[in-house]
Amino acid sequence: MARPVSNPPNPWRAAAQDGYEVEWLGEPPAASVEVFEERAKSILARNDSPDVPFTWSVNPYRGCQHACAYCYARPGHEHLGFGAGTDFDTKIVVKVNAAERLREALARKRVGRSEWIAFSGVTDPYQPLEASYRLTRQCLEACLDFRRPVGLITKSALVRRDVDLLAELARRAGARVFLSIPFANEANARAVEPLGASPKLRFDALRALSDAGVPTGVSLSPMIPGLNDSDIPEVLERARDAGATRAFMILLRLPTSVRPVFEERLRERFPLRADKVLSQLEACRVGQTSRASFGARMRGEGARWLAIRDLYELHARRLGFETSREEEVEPLTPHVPPGGEQLELF
Repeated sequence: MARPVSNPPNPWRAAAQDGYEVEWLGEPPAASVEVFEERAKSILARNDSPDVPFTWSVNPYRGCQHACAYCYARPGHEHLGFGAGTDFDTKIVVKVNAAERLREALARKRVGRSEWIAFSGVTDPYQPLEASYRLTRQCLEACLDFRRPVGLITKSALVRRDVDLLAELARRAGARVFLSIPFANEANARAVEPLGASPKLRFDALRALSDAGVPTGVSLSPMIPGLNDSDIPEVLERARDAGATRAFMILLRLPTSVRPVFEERLRERFPLRADKVLSQLEACRVGQTSRASFGARMRGEGARWLAIRDLYELHARRLGFETSREEEVEPLTPHVPPGGEQLELF
């Protein structure tokens, strides 16, 4: 049972102490945040969906302060008795014993030495409260101690705080970090991802990780036809300049209660483009804005999607990226230390 915290920690103060920059157009968000601390019974989630490229994932947080209008994780908040709209952005559940539970699972050898652990399968592991709780860092330290390779995706500049740890993981077990950068245009990014780091800060984080020897990539997801497909060449160019060697993109999905949240934001911030964006999205999904069946959820179809995919593949090949199509997102593969032997599953 999650317990409400009467005086939550201030992530902006913690971030300032850690010496990394948080950019919220100069000020923290006006909406108050409620924090609920939870002692989780387990922390490792096992995935058997053919649509995602990992088996194991760790999610230290439920809900996310980044408040991205398109977030596919929003309906999960409804299972907690909260709403998928502003509740998802402001009622954050923190699994305070995440690292303890992860160490227990790794000690029981639930995850083989060559199996990758994804951070996170649902909400951002480096959302603002991580600056105070440091749960993601503690879990990464556990993975380093047990020599378990890690794949990580985030849209937060806070990942720069852990460059030293991720570089050590890359050397000793395996680590790969993707920065989610679907927008090159700063104003559009702020409209759709209001509390995520600016694209510039994400590219800076990508450079810091690459310079430290961490294998990096960029995710241009979600791809929103008529809104950010024109950003593809610039995002790939800037990511390559920042040292990224891998890239992927996935078409926007709007399952169940995500659509009204996204559509409300779209019509508020892009009133003249909203109908066109929704129409083009439906053209990429055979008249739907989302498909729920396994194996089809991540795929686009039709001439409009093929045009977007061709643009992406043209520039990715030109820049020398290792790429994967939306229906075959690059799987996490075992890491073999230099001069080492292939590690076997337990």
